[in-house]
Amino acid sequence: MDNVLARFEGMYKNLRAVTLGYLIDRDNGNVLIAMKKRGFGVGRWNGVGGKLKEGESVRDAMIRETEEEIGVTPTVFEERGVIRFYFDGGHEDWNQEVHVFVVTSWEGTPKESEEMKPKWFAKNDLPMNEMWADDRYWLRDLLDGKKINAAFLFGEGDKVLESRVEKS
Repeated sequence: MDNVLARFEGMYKNLRAVTLGYLIDRDNGNVLIAMKKRGFGVGRWNGVGGKLKEGESVRDAMIRETEEEIGVTPTVFEERGVIRFYFDGGHEDWNQEVHVFVVTSWEGTPKESEEMKPKWFAKNDLPMNEMWADDRYWLRDLLDGKKINAAFLFGEGDKVLESRVEKS
């Protein structure tokens, strides 16, 4: 582990917990991601998810956020990763621990909300240049069934300065 990332991990032990979910169509393997229309990450394609409410479990937050953001209720899902994000340069309040889920069954049809515009992509044709820079380090492996444990340090312009990714 590099020194700067290790320093951030040592300084910020109690990160804000958030969720991130990716719907996978079991028939064709396509992945649903959504264009963020407002708030943190605006203008990027990403999975759906967000912050936990007080007293809410990670699992319940993932279900609620998916319902709010794309109008579907996950029914079969698996937590496949935990990723810690650290932001240098005065954005330490963005630091977070993301619990990543893969959803393989749901009720409803994905639809656009005020916050997200969902779209299906072939998993090998994701718009990586319009996603968070860290996604290229781990997302395809996660979608292929691997579990992820990772940490990323972002600098100015949301550039990945350092990373550690463990896959199993």
